[in-house]
Amino acid sequence: MTKVYSYEDSGDVADAVARYIIEIQDSVLSTSSKFKIAISGGSLGKVLKRGLIENTTNLSKIQWDKIEVYFSDERLVPLDHEDSNYGLFNEMVLETLRLKKIPLPTVITINESLLKEDGSTDAQIAQEYESKMPESLDLVLLGCGPDGHTCSLFPGHRLLTVTDKKIDHLNDSPKPPPRRITFTFPVLSASKNIAFVAEGAGKAAILTEIFKTEPSGLPCELVNKLDVPVSWFVNDAAIVGVPVAASKF
Repeated sequence: MTKVYSYEDSGDVADAVARYIIEIQDSVLSTSSKFKIAISGGSLGKVLKRGLIENTTNLSKIQWDKIEVYFSDERLVPLDHEDSNYGLFNEMVLETLRLKKIPLPTVITINESLLKEDGSTDAQIAQEYESKMPESLDLVLLGCGPDGHTCSLFPGHRLLTVTDKKIDHLNDSPKPPPRRITFTFPVLSASKNIAFVAEGAGKAAILTEIFKTEPSGLPCELVNKLDVPVSWFVNDAAIVGVPVAASKF
């Protein structure tokens, strides 16, 4: 159930991601009043800005005011901190929408007032975020780390085997900052659609591990094996030598 869509140019990748989002949005909104989507951090905010806002054709089709935005993981820092995934989304997308006077999506953030420097409330923050989650997300947009991690699910980490929580916390992220909350596999496996965005020649080595025949146990590979439609949007450089058949969306 995994498809790979590849383009030479990053602008074409962003456009394809945007058209994919709009296609799912239109299908969902034909029977529902809200389109529930989750996003990650990293370069995804730039991809969304380029594909959904700077591309005026796509901008005219996206119904921001009917979208609920969740975060597949979040760093346990203030929302205006440079490490905040919400902060990045705000900078890349929300601020641009405000400038254009476009109605904003509903954005579900961590409860910033619960943050404590000693981490004593991290479990409570995770639990509260879980209480805001829908039964199922229409679309989860993910990144792929150079180690094969996604969300804040890292290779070999205990959170890979969590089955009794939708959202869990960790204080030992191998990538700073260490304190985070993250989707677990129960959320991902209940989602209706999942898409990865991965670009750059630096991703080719880990994508080879993820897509090779022998199981690697890497988090991204585990997502590929879920009973959910999974799409990868990549540039050509990211799949040089990777054993996949790519097409255009």
